[in-house]
Amino acid sequence: MPEPRGFDTTRRFVRVVERRPDGFVEFHFSIGDPSLFVEMLLSETAFDEFCASIRPETLGPLDQAHADPLAGMTEDEPDDAAAAFAWTMHDATHRRIT
Repeated sequence: MPEPRGFDTTRRFVRVVERRPDGFVEFHFSIGDPSLFVEMLLSETAFDEFCASIRPETLGPLDQAHADPLAGMTEDEPDDAAAAFAWTMHDATHRRIT
């Protein structure tokens, strides 16, 4: 049986969230574990240079559950611990709780 892989700091990951009309690329960048990421925004040229220098594994889009964590919530609903952290800056700038 193979050993579990563990947290490998040599692995880099990039997930493109949006290629914006203003020439910027919004993306998630992670090291070792793609579920732990920072949100970044670079010009298309800077993004290409960044990826050329770190040679990341490219990830596909988030599944729908992660892509829309606030779906169906209203402002008067109580926060639970999981929902309170199930959003990104992209969510916050592109959506409002209805």
